Amino acid sequence: MGLKQAIKSIDAFPRAEDHLLQKTQSGAFVSIVGLIIMASLFLHELGYYLTTYTVHQMSVDLKRGETLPIHINMTFPSLPCDVLSVDAIDMSGKHEVDLDTNIWKLRLNNHGHIIGTEYLSDLVEKEHAAHNHDDEKEHHDDLDQKLHALGFDKAAENMIKKVKQALTNGEGCRVYGVLDVQRVAGNFHISVHGLNIYVAQMIFGGVTQVNVSHIIHDLSFGPKYPGIHNPLDGTLRILHDTSGTFKYYIKIVPTEYRYISKEVLPTNQFSVTEYFSPMNEFHRTWPAVYFLYDLSPITVTIKEERRSFLHFITRLCAVLGGTFALTGLLHLMIL
Repeated sequence: MGLKQAIKSIDAFPRAEDHLLQKTQSGAFVSIVGLIIMASLFLHELGYYLTTYTVHQMSVDLKRGETLPIHINMTFPSLPCDVLSVDAIDMSGKHEVDLDTNIWKLRLNNHGHIIGTEYLSDLVEKEHAAHNHDDEKEHHDDLDQKLHALGFDKAAENMIKKVKQALTNGEGCRVYGVLDVQRVAGNFHISVHGLNIYVAQMIFGGVTQVNVSHIIHDLSFGPKYPGIHNPLDGTLRILHDTSGTFKYYIKIVPTEYRYISKEVLPTNQFSVTEYFSPMNEFHRTWPAVYFLYDLSPITVTIKEERRSFLHFITRLCAVLGGTFALTGLLHLMIL
């Protein structure tokens, strides 16, 4: 037997003579169905191959000497911007009062519309045009006399009158921006602690009159990556006929997101628990909203990866070959 005949003997795809083949309508129907199924499976496998998936890895956090960016976007519907301050303290002993780094405040009217903007360190705004009503003038004259009698200077008097008018008008405040703090455990809080205690007493009359109702539009500790969930986004806490201090205990997990392009995005995830402490007129501290954070010693690396081409070919052969065999079996059953 020659080489040519030897090669023909191992042919796994023998072909019948044309006059022995018979084409039927049922065979055509099964063939069309099989082709549709194979085309659908091919497109599905192609999409599966082209999409990326993420792999999570954990390791010890070795970062040193970096800062922690805190992105804040909150609304206080019942407190004017003039009385709100952002304070931060960490375990290293660093204490900053009324932070002015990349923090802005938006004055809001009682409908939530913006009526003014100021940088947080700027505690003086241009006065709006006064409404010269006689009853208001008499009220301001009485207040001036009372403030002078208590020994307040002119700046404090103007501050008190301005805030009282804002409270009467139902003004609120939106605080937003970025805090850059040391990468150690600590807390930051938004409150009226920046006020002199006597000035605060003249404005509110007592701690129970300070309404720290708030809406957290966004709170994050770094840039966002695909699939991240910040648990405090959209939080709404409104107080009615009560006052107190909100505390959010946050556990920050350092995170690196590695894109398929090898670009690395350093950021942070966090979990949170919440606690509310009501106050009465006998409390000596003023209500506030605290965010107490601590950092995990473990960092999470999230990597985007794509399936190998050989994996794609293997799955493709399996589904297409299986479909061809199944349709052949179906055709034999029909016959």
